[in-house]
Amino acid sequence: MSITLTEAAAERVNKFLASRGKGLGVRLGVRTSGCSGMAYVLEFADKVEEDDVVFEDRGIKVLVDPKSLLYLDGTELDFTKEGLSEGFKFNNPNTKEQCGCGESFSV
Repeated sequence: MSITLTEAAAERVNKFLASRGKGLGVRLGVRTSGCSGMAYVLEFADKVEEDDVVFEDRGIKVLVDPKSLLYLDGTELDFTKEGLSEGFKFNNPNTKEQCGCGESFSV
């Protein structure tokens, strides 16, 4: 089981953590939402919860709860800039279907 980050994602997370002045890493998860069933959750983590699975890639700690890990295993987190839009992108090999807006997915 693994979660990885591209260099661009690692740099962006480091910038966010530095500007916050605190933080252990990034927490990834999924929640029920959207037209395809599930949506990604990304937030900054200040502590490791008891049941978290912790990965480290490019010097960044990635925390995932066990239920979300079933859907996120093998995912690569990227940071992209396209025109005026920028943001994190989940390259998830488990995704079978994604809604048109890219906000939700199903496995």
